[in-house]
Amino acid sequence: MARDRESEDKMSDTENKPQNDTETPQDDTAKAEAAANANSAQADAPVADDPIPKLTAELDSMRDKLLRALAEAENARKRADRDVADARSYAVSSFAKDMLDISDNLTRAVSAVDEAALADAPDAVKNLVEGVAMTEKAMATKLERHGVKKVDPQPGDAFDPHKHQAVAQIPSDHGAGTIAAVMQTGFVIADRTLRAAMVAVSSGPAAGNGDASGGSGGNVDMKA
Repeated sequence: MARDRESEDKMSDTENKPQNDTETPQDDTAKAEAAANANSAQADAPVADDPIPKLTAELDSMRDKLLRALAEAENARKRADRDVADARSYAVSSFAKDMLDISDNLTRAVSAVDEAALADAPDAVKNLVEGVAMTEKAMATKLERHGVKKVDPQPGDAFDPHKHQAVAQIPSDHGAGTIAAVMQTGFVIADRTLRAAMVAVSSGPAAGNGDASGGSGGNVDMKA
């Protein structure tokens, strides 16, 4: 009887023992699917954008705009300085150009005086000529004080198209292309030509140039 009871107790314990200790293939598959779903959810989760590249691009853009603005301001300042300097240098250009005719007439008057005849002239005439000469000299001094200087080329000088105006081409003893004669002096104000000097350009010696005075080079305008 005692043995029968022990056998019944063992059978009862076996029936009451939980069945979860043994895992089935279905349980492994479920766990694998759950892990895969978790990884997929993590992969699909939004990742925050890195702000550094965007901020760097904005900084570069602002730096470029600042440099451009500084360059434009510097260019504007230089233009303003140049305009002020030009205004100071060339403000009297129109007035000075009108005064050139007066200076030319005074120079012609002084040049027309014959020194030999002047020696025997009355004192009144001598004083008059001396006064005209002093006026001509004072006029040139005043013009030069305001930046107006005379351009007085001499025969044989090189022709400068920026300061000289060729009105004729004539044979002379001077080299071809140089100044042969001066008809009228010129003037410059600062670094600009106020009036070009009127000159005749040499075409070389007459013997080597044939009929140079009557050919197509007889009236050549070489103004710059």
